[in-house]
Amino acid sequence: MRTKPLHLTLACLAALALPAGAAADHRGHGPIARIASAVPNDPGRGTGWQGVQWNFAGPWGVNAQPAWDNVATAGRPGGKGVVVAVLDTGVAYANRGKFKRSPDLRAASFVSGYDFVSHDPYADDPQGHGTHVASTIAQATDNGFGLTGLAFGARIMPVRVLDRNGTGDASTIADGVRFAAKRGADVINLSLEFGADVTASSIPKLIKAIRYAHRQGAVIVGAAGNEGYGSVAYPARATYVISVSATTEHGCLADYSNQGRGLDLVAPGGGADAELADDPNCAPESPAGREISQITYVNTRRRFGISREEGTSMAVPHVAATAALVIASGAIGANPSPTAVRKRIEATSRDLGAPGYDEFYGWGLIDAAAATAPGGPTAPTAAK
Repeated sequence: MRTKPLHLTLACLAALALPAGAAADHRGHGPIARIASAVPNDPGRGTGWQGVQWNFAGPWGVNAQPAWDNVATAGRPGGKGVVVAVLDTGVAYANRGKFKRSPDLRAASFVSGYDFVSHDPYADDPQGHGTHVASTIAQATDNGFGLTGLAFGARIMPVRVLDRNGTGDASTIADGVRFAAKRGADVINLSLEFGADVTASSIPKLIKAIRYAHRQGAVIVGAAGNEGYGSVAYPARATYVISVSATTEHGCLADYSNQGRGLDLVAPGGGADAELADDPNCAPESPAGREISQITYVNTRRRFGISREEGTSMAVPHVAATAALVIASGAIGANPSPTAVRKRIEATSRDLGAPGYDEFYGWGLIDAAAATAPGGPTAPTAAK
């Protein structure tokens, strides 16, 4: 029997035009050299990417610049050598017929993927959502154009499992998960959700595929959901998936974001603050914070520009990219297990809300710099 269709929520879409340092060595060996921190020259809307990408560089962003320094010091700039599979509406990854590669995604940034909707090797994106997600992960950096990607040195495996309406079924997504795992994806990004009535027993093929991917060594990251419910949606709720809710520019849980038991982490998703009375970061009566900006389609003719979107779909690629950077950094050893990567990201997250773990923020807001720094915690504790 065909599984109930998956409905992917695009919470909002608005189209717009487009120094060296030294640290003291406390072991008594004098100063030690540290890599020069060069700020990428991507212009954003003319005043620099930092003026647009609060999610990377703002006070409630993911601390991207020091993370880039960490992985560059490790010899793998931007997460070089790591493969992230984006299971979505496809990605604008190639010039072929009516489809064009996004101008801020390098051709060399991709490995072969597959279209499980049209059943061919060309996972082109007719819709734009998957391109936005992939751009947050691996958009070209320091090329004097557009915006930046968090794991700009990683390579994307485009796997189309959703149609042009953002809808798909569990069987198709399961096929995509197995495809990515068999072909060596280090990280699998699932910026999609089922409705609240879907349980693990409703999607057995997908649950088995997730288990298979975990055994193959893939870190799997999923969206908690955009309905504002007190429970995490599947597949993010499944065992072995890192479940991610969204935070705003103010450091508050987003008003649309699901939360609840089993939530692992939060990451920037943009939008308005939730009504959390005991959280000083939350001001739901104030104007909403900015959305997440990336280059994707800005009209139905597939013209590219900076598009602003909000949702847990936008939060997930921040975690997927951070996982790629952790793997590349060697901070927890070569070829870390998916569980080790998850624990590292949780242990180094920024605590929000009640002290320690809570069901609104999980273990906290991801901190890419702390997660990729040498040493540090490898597992979360009750007090973090």
